[in-house]
Amino acid sequence: MANLGFIGLGTMGGKMVRRLLDAGHTVTGYNRTRSRGDWLVDMGMLWGETPRSVAEAADVTFTMVANTQALEAVTGGPDGVLSALGPGKVYIDMSTVSPAASRALSIQVRERGAQMLDAPVSGSAVTLDAGQLSVMVGGEYEVYEAMKPILEDIGPTVDYVGENGLAATMKVAVNLSLPIQILSFCESLLLAEKSGIPREAAMTALLNSVVASPALKYRFPLAVDPPEEPLFDVTMIQKDLMLALDMGRDLEVPMPTSATTNEYLNVCRAQGFSDQDFAILYTVMRRMAGLGE
Repeated sequence: MANLGFIGLGTMGGKMVRRLLDAGHTVTGYNRTRSRGDWLVDMGMLWGETPRSVAEAADVTFTMVANTQALEAVTGGPDGVLSALGPGKVYIDMSTVSPAASRALSIQVRERGAQMLDAPVSGSAVTLDAGQLSVMVGGEYEVYEAMKPILEDIGPTVDYVGENGLAATMKVAVNLSLPIQILSFCESLLLAEKSGIPREAAMTALLNSVVASPALKYRFPLAVDPPEEPLFDVTMIQKDLMLALDMGRDLEVPMPTSATTNEYLNVCRAQGFSDQDFAILYTVMRRMAGLGE
């Protein structure tokens, strides 16, 4: 059992900590809004007053935060994670952030004698609860091998993809496909609906067809029956698409479907849906097709 730290106790981070506690690890946690971690303290998680205090208490420190700016906020400065790292310590970032920023951070970690992995995940709170989350890992292979048993306590599928920053790259490459699939599925469904096929019949046929990926099968039903708490809201998925578009520009990779999907997400935000699950694309497309809500 390991002595762990975990910074970022939102929906995903909190559920990860629960799995680590259930596996028998000692976990010291921190979140900017302390109340988000109260339920984990009740389960036995220790509390750290700052990111630095978490990293000081732990041999392996995780972060799971919203974006690159949030990552810089918890790692930098006198109370940040970097200030507490040194030889023998490992830092693992599970956030979806800029690959360039992740690589730059790994250099700062090594300068302090510690080791870093970028280890973003593929899946949502649903797959995490079901024990089906997959983890992509970048960094030195020996560090990956040493940390793999701990990462497997979070998700059973843990894949090494290469050096620091490449797992962050892989996560962006995976996530750009999600809203594109939803948008394409909306077109198929609305074409069928407006031709006179009942929505439920058309959805059933589409989700039983060759076009239905695992992501569509669990996510698109949220379009017609939205969850109380979004699995992945419009703002967050658009953040990932913007990372993909920035990478495409830098690498000279054409990204036409990503760019188009991003514009439809702009429409979602303009209509007041920024905090809704991005499956709200269906509602927006339905309006545009003249079918109302």
